[in-house]
Amino acid sequence: MAPLFARLNAPLPAQLRIAIGFTSSGRRSRNIGERWDNQCSEDRHFEIFIRPDLGESKDLMPMQVTAILGHEPVHAAVGVAAGHRKEFRRVARGIGLVGPMTATSAGPGFERAVRPILEDAGPLPHGRLQLTLGASSHSSRRKKQYSRQIKCVCGDCGYTVHISRKWLDMAGPPLCPQHGQMHWI
Repeated sequence: MAPLFARLNAPLPAQLRIAIGFTSSGRRSRNIGERWDNQCSEDRHFEIFIRPDLGESKDLMPMQVTAILGHEPVHAAVGVAAGHRKEFRRVARGIGLVGPMTATSAGPGFERAVRPILEDAGPLPHGRLQLTLGASSHSSRRKKQYSRQIKCVCGDCGYTVHISRKWLDMAGPPLCPQHGQMHWI
């Protein structure tokens, strides 16, 4: 796609790295792609991530991924500080992306321009992750405690109480009605 960008006076940077992986907000995020500024990378590359679970069908996936590979490099070409404003809009529309600038998709012009690229590239060397099958790489991890309250549990019967750090420090762990002193987690 570099020639598309060059024609718009917005050349792609030489240091641009693309990976398939979850965005910074994790697998539950609705973000389908993400770009990191080259100032964040130790070797000064713009980093682009594309979700590994994209696409409702095998046929849709290549164009959807290609549309992300159109959108995210626009940020690198015009500068991250441009956000989704005027200069971003000019280049995104210039390469054929349509829709709201925060969630562009492939327009007819973009599809015509990239179809030969997709045919030459062949299939994406990646299988779509099926996250709804119950398997998870996180299944063995202990569930994160989001509350500021500290969980106290009786080692004998499992009686559970949540208490603030202030009261735990001032009065100590609470007492189980049947077994006395509780342990905090």
